[in-house]
Amino acid sequence: MSIRILGTGHYVPEKILTNFDLEKMVDTTDEWIVSRTGIRERHIADAGTATSDLAAAAGRAALESANLTPKDIDLVVVSTLTPDMPTPSTSTIVQRKLGIPPCMCFDIAAACTGLLYGIDVVHAMLAAHQRKCALLIGADKLSGVTNWTDRSTCVLFGDGASALVICRDNEKDDDFYIASEISADGNDADFLKIPGFGSACPASAEGIAQHLNTITMNGPKTYQKAVTAMSSSCKRVLEKTGVSASQLRWAIPHQANDRIISAVAERLGISDNIYRSVARYGNTSSASIGICLDELNKNGKLHRGDLILTAAFGAGLTWAAQLLRW
Repeated sequence: MSIRILGTGHYVPEKILTNFDLEKMVDTTDEWIVSRTGIRERHIADAGTATSDLAAAAGRAALESANLTPKDIDLVVVSTLTPDMPTPSTSTIVQRKLGIPPCMCFDIAAACTGLLYGIDVVHAMLAAHQRKCALLIGADKLSGVTNWTDRSTCVLFGDGASALVICRDNEKDDDFYIASEISADGNDADFLKIPGFGSACPASAEGIAQHLNTITMNGPKTYQKAVTAMSSSCKRVLEKTGVSASQLRWAIPHQANDRIISAVAERLGISDNIYRSVARYGNTSSASIGICLDELNKNGKLHRGDLILTAAFGAGLTWAAQLLRW
């Protein structure tokens, strides 16, 4: 049995918000943002664009990359922390927009780690012969949950989506998925969250005035936990597979902050083959690793047999590392 990534795709809105634009909005500077995050610009969707629009565009690109049609898909999974609405799931809206026939559709809520959670779930379902061909998407419109008056967070986030077409072939015998380390710890959930507007804090005019519907973050604590969790989970994956850092073709950390990426790379002893896109997109949540994979794929920088180490960290707190073979 073979389970492989047959296609990749991503989409970001046309509008670009630079650090110099942010200088006019809040008390910050390009130098301050770059020195602390590595981010120079991010893509921002307009008010009429929903997360499902971003997701559908990325999904369409992935299907084209795989040379498949919507009729070939029998599982749709969307990782997002900014769904179009509480119900129905964004995955069903994407299914409709892409013209995918009736099939299993569901969302995953694991914040920035969501795409890696999705890879684990999709691979397990395909390996169990429950489905044959999945469209996995990570998509978020973070501009809609950003407090644009908070200079500590508004510089970080951008909008975007990425997609993978993952399919099973019973006639072949190779697998893209080698191993993973995935976990979460709710004890530190308050470090990174959107306080409203769920059942614990219903929507209200007062809540909007207090920005309860936007991202709040304890930056120092989140940084420390991200570096520790991502590097330790990567080390465990490498140890249990017997793969050394020198054997990796690419390492793709979640693109949240260039300082986090560098700290994780240093702990793993990796330098030249770390892929970075954070300067151009900012933190796009669960879309970020898929965007990197698609850029590498489209630019001819991925070859059959290449070993890829991915790692992510997000609200929850959630984290994951996976070793994949292209």
